[in-house]
Amino acid sequence: MTNWPPAARLGAQTPRVSKVPTYTSTAGPECVELAESVGLVLDPWQRYVLKHGLGERPDGKWAAFEVAVIVARQNGKGAIITARELGGLYLFGEDLILHSAHEFKTAAEGFRRVLTLINGSDDLRRRVKKVISAHGEEGIELLTGQRLRFIARSRGSGRGFSADTVILDEAFALNPDSVAAMLPTMSARPNPQIWYLSSAPLVDSFQLRKIQQRGRGPEPQTRLAYFEWSAPRDAALDDRDAWYQANPALGIRLSEEIIKAEREAMDDVSFARERLSIEEDITDDHLIPMDLWAELADRSERMLDPVCLAVDVTPERSASSIGAAGLTPAGLMAVDLVDHRPGTGWVVPRMTELVLRHRPCAVVLDERSAAMALYQDLVDAVGQRTLVAKTSTADLAEATAQFWRRIQPDTLTLRHPGHPALTAAVAGARKRALGGDGAWAFTRRDVTVDVSPLMAVVLAAWGHGKFRHRVRKPLVAYA
Repeated sequence: MTNWPPAARLGAQTPRVSKVPTYTSTAGPECVELAESVGLVLDPWQRYVLKHGLGERPDGKWAAFEVAVIVARQNGKGAIITARELGGLYLFGEDLILHSAHEFKTAAEGFRRVLTLINGSDDLRRRVKKVISAHGEEGIELLTGQRLRFIARSRGSGRGFSADTVILDEAFALNPDSVAAMLPTMSARPNPQIWYLSSAPLVDSFQLRKIQQRGRGPEPQTRLAYFEWSAPRDAALDDRDAWYQANPALGIRLSEEIIKAEREAMDDVSFARERLSIEEDITDDHLIPMDLWAELADRSERMLDPVCLAVDVTPERSASSIGAAGLTPAGLMAVDLVDHRPGTGWVVPRMTELVLRHRPCAVVLDERSAAMALYQDLVDAVGQRTLVAKTSTADLAEATAQFWRRIQPDTLTLRHPGHPALTAAVAGARKRALGGDGAWAFTRRDVTVDVSPLMAVVLAAWGHGKFRHRVRKPLVAYA
């Protein structure tokens, strides 16, 4: 971090939206002092976050269990993370700090930032017992036992650890599996804290949107410290005041010239999200309202056997999807995107594996889709174990109508785990007519996204209703 010219206009150093739990003292200034003593000079807005995010109750515990920071890219949220991690290692006596990011390269960059500062300070370096630099195992351990580990998020990341602090960088990519893996690592710790840091939510950023709703809501949040730098939703995208409101580093490490160039290069939606932190509206004219789709997301739901599997392929055969459907213990229809990859060559081996493992009641394809090129190979591979069924035009219309009824506000009998590719397909879904009687289906052509994930789960749900009674076996949980 560098100092800025005194006369320069600066971005807003306090957030447009904030919510801070009551505290009686704060470790923030101590954390800032340590960071700046090793060359990490923090901006006023970064100090503001650390001051209020590290507020303490009278018993000495953190006032905020959760700390959320939403700010546009390249403003300097990484410096907040680095300062917090140095504080945890050297000041707060935290036994384990976990730093996770959506992609490992981002977590590895965080590791390099912290290590560079430690190596540049004789005092901090002398207290290091060992540095682990093996790819995927990066970490720092002090002589007194404190550890900082860097990991990429996955369904299993964090399991087996017991962390005092968890840093969730790139929180826009958080999914229920990652949170389920991370949060229990803190349950037995005496003074845990979790930090979410991110740019604005994407369409499918369900976890971050929930945090944002809590931070913006009128009700007091006793354990959430929330800081959001953003422009109002109705702000003009060319309004310089909005630029300064949403970017605290404008005038420090960002310039009007750079933002003007971004404005010219980006479309309106991307510029609003990436530079002004105005999240994409999910209550707009999507065929399937995205706020409704978000309401149906539930990773905890499990399908009971028998399940039904289905395959769909894009018209140009560039990608394929395998969907699954089955009933939950409560009798709701649960769907899941089991697999989604480029090309088609992987589908038959993968389906063979799934059929052997789960014994589905059927495997379904749409007879007018590109997936039919795989039909005979699937019959040869799994036809002796399960039915490989084709849907007619009438079947496809029925499948779409059934799916549509399950996601209506007055029913909501469908559940899904929030898979990003499936959510993207839902966001891009469009209608196509099937005949002149009002029947319709989701179109695979003239759309901006791959809708095969959506088609796969629509077909699987239809097949489950059609063929589940063919299988007689005990009800067990599908996973």
